[in-house]
Amino acid sequence: MVDTLGARAAHDSHPADPIAAMVNADGLLTAEAERAANISDDVLRDLYRRMAICRRLDQEGLNLQRQGELGLWGPIAGHEAAQVGAAMAMAETDWIFPYYRDFAMTICRGVDPGIAMTWFRGLTHGAWNPYEHRLGPLIISVGTQVPHAVGFAIGCKLDHEPTAVLVGFGEGSTSTGDWHEAMNFAGVFKAPVVFLCENNQWAISVPMREQVAGRVADRAAGYGFPGLRIDGSDVLTVYTVVRAAADRARHGEGPYLVEALTYRFQAHTTSDDPTRYRTDADVEPWRAKDSIARATARLRDRGAFSDDFERAVAAEAEETALAMRATLLSAATPHPGQAFDLVFANPPASLLREQAEFVAELEPGSAE
Repeated sequence: MVDTLGARAAHDSHPADPIAAMVNADGLLTAEAERAANISDDVLRDLYRRMAICRRLDQEGLNLQRQGELGLWGPIAGHEAAQVGAAMAMAETDWIFPYYRDFAMTICRGVDPGIAMTWFRGLTHGAWNPYEHRLGPLIISVGTQVPHAVGFAIGCKLDHEPTAVLVGFGEGSTSTGDWHEAMNFAGVFKAPVVFLCENNQWAISVPMREQVAGRVADRAAGYGFPGLRIDGSDVLTVYTVVRAAADRARHGEGPYLVEALTYRFQAHTTSDDPTRYRTDADVEPWRAKDSIARATARLRDRGAFSDDFERAVAAEAEETALAMRATLLSAATPHPGQAFDLVFANPPASLLREQAEFVAELEPGSAE
């Protein structure tokens, strides 16, 4: 590991935490915990498959932006294990509240990639029905999805629903007031939330050492619940730990903070130039820990990986990327006036007047 993950710190602050006992000092599942989890070859192959597809879609997103077809793209390369492992660990009845980089989570929740891409093309404020996929909208305002997730989880608890809520965010979000207030509220009221910090080392150009004093995972103790730093590039570790944390939440034991240490291989977004604040030498040690390569090695060790399987996944990824592009480029541009339709279920007369004035300015004579 580039950085010692310090699972011991979580053991010290929560010595009775059985989830912390599942990982070693490098944040990886112990051999005993892996045996106890009993994750099948089929599940691990599916995790590999989803990561490989999402990496190809990520590259296509970058291609589309460079070709002028997207306004912005936030690359996910390096995050595949954290996002796929966490999303697939949640039950179908659970909810996920993503942040803007959690594109792989949206795919794991069954959202059509081409439809999801319309958000980055500027065609929609919300590309999918949250209730259809039990998935909140992508949020670009830093940290604001975290109190959304906690509030929703409290509602599930009050309704006596056995539902866990996963919320994703970067380590930069942990410097915001929204994050602090959400963590505190969740701790006080034992909200059934799994907080997933995708710690990719950089809040745009600010390195982690200049924005976080100590470890993100250790902050959980101050809010009255456990936290654990894990190797976020190992999909099996992420999947197993998040699954245990979600089960804990569903059984009324309150929130859990998982800090998945990973690295952002590409730029923060396509508006960013990472060469201004880091070098290739900074990135290479993390590329050596690539999540897809590690999943491949684990499957080979199990005798569960073949060249035919690899080729089939690559072909599926290519087909999915081409379909995503076709869906995106054929998507109709909605009328700008539709933005008013998303404000209220029962809009007041004042908003309807404003909408009519807006449409009239765009289309002279339409109000006659």
